[in-house]
Amino acid sequence: MLRSYFIRASLAGLLLALGLAPTTFAEEVPDATNIGFVLYTKSYAPGTLNARWMFTDKYKGPGIATGGPNEGYAGQYHVRYFYDSGEFSDEYDLIIEKTGDAYKVLWLVDDKVRAIGVGMEVENGLAVGWRRVAD
Repeated sequence: MLRSYFIRASLAGLLLALGLAPTTFAEEVPDATNIGFVLYTKSYAPGTLNARWMFTDKYKGPGIATGGPNEGYAGQYHVRYFYDSGEFSDEYDLIIEKTGDAYKVLWLVDDKVRAIGVGMEVENGLAVGWRRVAD
């Protein structure tokens, strides 16, 4: 046991001397203030998707996308998002494009892209990670 402690201490000292000090995982992860996630699931109404979204760890809620195709997820929709309190959050024109097994997702306002994402089909719907696009 004393030997393993000595080896760990020696390695830590060597890393410090080389300027390669060990860091915690939190120090290595970039700031996550512009990352969101949404899960779209099929609604009973044709061309409609239910959404469950979150942005960072501060905002989340339901949403509804309408005007899409009757089959699959790829297509053009109009989506409205709400906070869990029921208060309105945002609304966008939503474009979902399928390429192989992946999906490219765009959220637009007045024909300007406001957010981009990438997704994949999962057992219960379409899972999409996204980020806002700077003006």
